Amino acid sequence: MRLLEYQGKELFDQYGIRIPKSHLANSIEDARQGGKELGYPLVLKSQLTVGGRGKAGAIIKCENEAEIEAKFNELLHKEVKGELPRAILLEEMVDIKKELYLSLFLNRSKRCYSLISSAEGGVEIESSGNKVVVDIPIAGLTQQTAEDTARKLGLSGRTIVSFIDLTTKLSKLIGEKEAELAEINPVAILSDDSLMALDAKVIIDDNSMFRHPELKKYEHVSELEKQAEVNGFSLVELEGNIAIIGNGAGLVMSTLDMVSDAGGNAGAFLDFGGRATTETIYEALKVISKIERVDVILVNLFGGIVRTNLVAQAILDAYKNNLINVPVFARISGAESDKAREMLKGNKAKLYDTVEEAIQAAVMAVTR
Repeated sequence: MRLLEYQGKELFDQYGIRIPKSHLANSIEDARQGGKELGYPLVLKSQLTVGGRGKAGAIIKCENEAEIEAKFNELLHKEVKGELPRAILLEEMVDIKKELYLSLFLNRSKRCYSLISSAEGGVEIESSGNKVVVDIPIAGLTQQTAEDTARKLGLSGRTIVSFIDLTTKLSKLIGEKEAELAEINPVAILSDDSLMALDAKVIIDDNSMFRHPELKKYEHVSELEKQAEVNGFSLVELEGNIAIIGNGAGLVMSTLDMVSDAGGNAGAFLDFGGRATTETIYEALKVISKIERVDVILVNLFGGIVRTNLVAQAILDAYKNNLINVPVFARISGAESDKAREMLKGNKAKLYDTVEEAIQAAVMAVTR
């Protein structure tokens, strides 16, 4: 679960990590009020889960209320990598002397957390030549390790003390909230040599959410995902134009990988799990039909006792009721597949013996 910047900063504040004064706005009226509270100049920051906001022009400085009037609504409707902001964060300007990079992340290859820091902040860490990487034991980051890291970064005096305080608090947050990543880019060194988190990127492990009811408020579920959940499905919307439907998360995920390997681009995947019936397949198609960017539907269904003619009937019903009008490419393994194939003859649905054949046909259909 990727938190928005303001949500990550709420967690930072709970753990005593210093952040700028801010105001969250969803309307121009909210923005005007925020400007009065914070004063000018201030910064408008789109609240997105994707990166690259600065380069995309989604972080804007405002000198006065007139500039907010001119820029707020434009920013609220500005897409970055296909995503619209859920809100705009107004934030006070701070006096920055220098910027650092800092992150703690779950290092799966080493089965521990690792700390990456750099004396260059505000840039992608991959492009930074001065990095310090430290592996963190399960007990958490020690003050000594934090101090050693600060010295390797060339910090001194009060900044070292502030760096130790910030990193140990960030380590505590990571451990207690079961986060996969907590990144601050940049960390500001202020004029008094103390540190402040100017940004926040936090990713929480979805599998741990049942232990953290306090984080449920940060979950963002689209209307289609809610509809799928009501029907007992698992839906993830993606950016491509091929919708993938299957029974079982592993099967659907492997199908998604195969689509990508074949040169296709998935627009959604839906796992309806359990038993495949005419009703469940029809409801799955109903959800998928509402994703406008989908040009084809790929069905990969496997089950030794599944009556595939029932699945075929659901597809026929969906066409008959004008629920869908895009082609369906299906590999359906189970009982009565010959009957299902006969039922689907002569319409936009095609049944294949192997998933590879179905994928190839689906990809060709959207790349002609």
